[in-house]
Amino acid sequence: MAKVQYYGTGRRKTSVARVRLVPGDGKIIINDRDFENYIPTPALREIVKQPLVVTDTLGRYDVLVNVKGGGFTGQAGAIRHGIARALLEVNPDFRPILKREGLLTRDARVKERKKYGLKGARRAPQFSKR
Repeated sequence: MAKVQYYGTGRRKTSVARVRLVPGDGKIIINDRDFENYIPTPALREIVKQPLVVTDTLGRYDVLVNVKGGGFTGQAGAIRHGIARALLEVNPDFRPILKREGLLTRDARVKERKKYGLKGARRAPQFSKR
């Protein structure tokens, strides 16, 4: 018998997370490491769990994640987005709940490119009178 799995891809900044939901007891495994060992701060752990909390599915699925690129914040946001998309496959009725919380929208904010003649994206060189 084939095991039931639900997939979702999440993105944030330069991070991409491939998320798999498998019926289980609520374990979260990220890049073959335990969730608590991978994500350093409690605030980011809450962000990752948010879609499961709002849909009341926290202990029902094991979350298996493969995430690349970016730092912890971007990866946490990407995982959250991926979990939300995978939950839509589980039950399309979750859509209004997830949408109200803003979990289905890809956060489009990325680092602005550096422009020539400037020290950063917008930072101008120091002005010298003489």
